[in-house]
Amino acid sequence: MACSLHGNRIVNTYHARGENSCGGEATVRVLEASIRFDGSAASSESVPGPAHLLAASLAACILKNVERFSGILSFDYSTAGVDVVLERQDRPPQIIRATYTLEVHSEIPTQKAQLLHKNIRKFGTITNTLARSCELEGEVWLVRPDGERLLADASAAGSPRAQSTK
Repeated sequence: MACSLHGNRIVNTYHARGENSCGGEATVRVLEASIRFDGSAASSESVPGPAHLLAASLAACILKNVERFSGILSFDYSTAGVDVVLERQDRPPQIIRATYTLEVHSEIPTQKAQLLHKNIRKFGTITNTLARSCELEGEVWLVRPDGERLLADASAAGSPRAQSTK
């Protein structure tokens, strides 16, 4: 990542290098990582395609912000996991909807989990980008040490809601 000044604001830039061989064997290089992806005209069942990588970017953004805001909001968690689903239409080809379910294994109060979700939506680079280009909906579930699952927040509901399941 590099920073530059555009007018009166600082802008971060990111670089990736992709290569595709005839037949669709493709890789993208980012920093020191090399990621194989499906660059073929068809769809692979074993190697991710570009839309899968976009879903992975959203998942990484959400999880990175859980870690970031655990320090800012002063809460502990043992693990966090997120499932992301992107919906694509064919004509014109584009992602029209992204949904996610975030599970945070923690004893934090519901109100703090709602604030976490608000901050993920407000300060996440990928969440902000996708929210401007498609429907973006998500839920935050708290998983307590006794296994109780509590729906702490759902962005699709319009207002926070809480629901408990065992």
